[in-house]
Amino acid sequence: MTAASNSPGESPRSLTWTVTGMDCASCANTLESAMARLPGVGDIAVSVPRERLSLTLSGSATTQGEIEALIRKLGYRPSALATLGAADAEAGTAGHEACGHDHADHDHDHAHGAPPAAATSADEAARWWATPKGRVALTAGGLLAVAFVAGELVPAASFWFFVAATLLAIAPIARRAVAAARAGAPFTIEMLMTIAAIGALVIGAIEEAAVVVFFFAVGEVLEGVAANKARSGIRALAALVPRTALLDENGAVREVAAESLRIGQTVLVRPGDRVPADGTVVDGHSGVDGSPITGESVPKAKEPGAAIFAGSINQDGALRVRVDKAAQDNTIARIVTLVEEAQDAKAPTERFIDRFSRVYMPFIVGLSALVAIVPPLAFGADWGTWVYRGLALLLIGCPCALVISVPAAIASSLSMAARRGLLIKGGAVIEELAHVRTIALDKTGTLTRGRPIVTDVVALDGDARTLLGLAAAVERESSHPLARAIVDRAEDDRAPRLVATTSRAVPGKGMEASVAGATLFIGAPRFAAERLPLDEDLAARIAALEEQGKTVVVVHRDGRHAGLVALRDEPRPDARAAMAELRALGVIPVMLTGDNRRTGAAIAHDLGVEVQAEMLPEGKVAAIRALAAQGGVAMVGDGINDAPALAAANVGVAMGSGTDVALEAADAALLKSRVADVGRLVRLSRATMANIRQNIAIALGLKAVFLVTTLTGTTGLWLAIMADTGATVLVTLNALRLMTFFRGEDEAAPQPAQRAV
Repeated sequence: MTAASNSPGESPRSLTWTVTGMDCASCANTLESAMARLPGVGDIAVSVPRERLSLTLSGSATTQGEIEALIRKLGYRPSALATLGAADAEAGTAGHEACGHDHADHDHDHAHGAPPAAATSADEAARWWATPKGRVALTAGGLLAVAFVAGELVPAASFWFFVAATLLAIAPIARRAVAAARAGAPFTIEMLMTIAAIGALVIGAIEEAAVVVFFFAVGEVLEGVAANKARSGIRALAALVPRTALLDENGAVREVAAESLRIGQTVLVRPGDRVPADGTVVDGHSGVDGSPITGESVPKAKEPGAAIFAGSINQDGALRVRVDKAAQDNTIARIVTLVEEAQDAKAPTERFIDRFSRVYMPFIVGLSALVAIVPPLAFGADWGTWVYRGLALLLIGCPCALVISVPAAIASSLSMAARRGLLIKGGAVIEELAHVRTIALDKTGTLTRGRPIVTDVVALDGDARTLLGLAAAVERESSHPLARAIVDRAEDDRAPRLVATTSRAVPGKGMEASVAGATLFIGAPRFAAERLPLDEDLAARIAALEEQGKTVVVVHRDGRHAGLVALRDEPRPDARAAMAELRALGVIPVMLTGDNRRTGAAIAHDLGVEVQAEMLPEGKVAAIRALAAQGGVAMVGDGINDAPALAAANVGVAMGSGTDVALEAADAALLKSRVADVGRLVRLSRATMANIRQNIAIALGLKAVFLVTTLTGTTGLWLAIMADTGATVLVTLNALRLMTFFRGEDEAAPQPAQRAV
């Protein structure tokens, strides 16, 4: 195989492969150790959740083809994704062809920046029995069954049937072990298994040797199933974006790959179709179900100028959408990338387990050797007995369950969270969240809706609907948030739709207009009082409303006060229950706001939280540091002004509806902008850490028990491998419980598209 090489003046090439067959941290360690020994290879990054290997290649001492050949020898299947930097075209083509992939397809993916999660691995598409590890397990099981049956029918030949069953089943495992050892990773689980199986044959434990190999193969299949299950949440997110789109070019519509769409192009989205790209509606009106992305429980009306997200479902009428973001930059692709990066980020506990296992593996091999040879040599004990016990100890010592105890739980937790719209950027964040004792929350846009709504309508002359109709007629021409709130409330209450004439703004004071032959003024109480003093009763009403943190405007009509309209940025519907849940979890919620003290106190009283008001961004940072001195603190916010506090907290949590700056500064994000999800984050994090502790206890507990029984001769190879495989199964199943953590809780379920593009 030919491969590209760098000339002396060239910079290193960056190479990336999808590597299928990696199911646990042990796989990643083996692959990383093997790559590190190759000359010219550097910057090695192995991701088990993404099934990805990235590295840089300098010089010509090692070729791309040699790297791929080594990956295959280790038992994995590489598929080159991209080659960056100077490269020989012929060699690159050869490298792709050697992997059995079409080079043009890879160029297409790379050129258009297909999101990584859109790639489909071979193991994803195949059932477990069609994977290489599945075939090994089936082969081992079939040979074991044949050996037992043949042993009954031809007892004299049973020895050779079990030998054949063991050798045929251990062969692929041994090849991987030898390849790893030659590549610089001698202490692999495959090597331990190979030594144990061959050793059992040598001492005549033939039936146990065959059973050992079979159980090991079953354990590997279960690891693969668990890893695939944890990846399913990411695939579900990526699948929200359709594979194709209807490109509209001057009225001519044709179907193209969604990932090929470029910024500025226009796509047609029919009723029932999923939107193929983030963009802006340029033509058409329709209701769009954005629940998969935004969590809004009801479809939202879209008209020209409205923003729309990839993965949303168009319901009513045809829309033409201008593409604003390329495939790799759309909302879902960014979420997928962040979740994948989060799965790569190891928790402190996981890093400790990794370091421990690197020392533990050589230790257990040495201990097994001592158990096998010291008693016979030093005390004249029976060689067969102690070699057998040494081999059993070797199997007991396999750290499979221990190695996957933390990453399996973290991966399941992150996957479950992503499917619920909770983005957590790594296992370290989960650990921090589990120990949080105080949660600080911004007010505007976090605890509240972020926009004012009409809360009270007090009619002094006529009824409330008439008053709203008059006020809306004056405010309809204004873009001020308070004006828009009054107009929206008038439309919701079906107030009389009146027309204002000679409308004008009174600078710094309010709005004035003629409506139905009457002169109206709408403004703050102090400016209304300039036209007509407020009587004692009206002033008391205004003071009471303002004491509740509400903004009051007075409607003045033809020389008399017609009524009052009070507005406030109200708490989100789930905010009160969310704060109660945090208190029930033993977490203290504190509201930090830049708003005035009266408004902050009113909202805080409604929600039952502590409050610190009139805070500048630096004040929020200082408050976070003060709270952190009392224990772990998280900060929840949505705006640019919250970014410093998000970064200063032990854990920063951004609302999904917030600014990009806040999302980047945060460690986690509530993509569906529900305050109740703060409590869910805490509960999930605590459950994950409890799951990890259980997994470690299972893994080490079983090993401790069977270590003693093996050394005393109470149990042998059969139970040794069953204990190891059993621990792996228990740890895996326990971790997968996190995939159902939120089952039964209310969720805005996305409606299926009637027709897929």
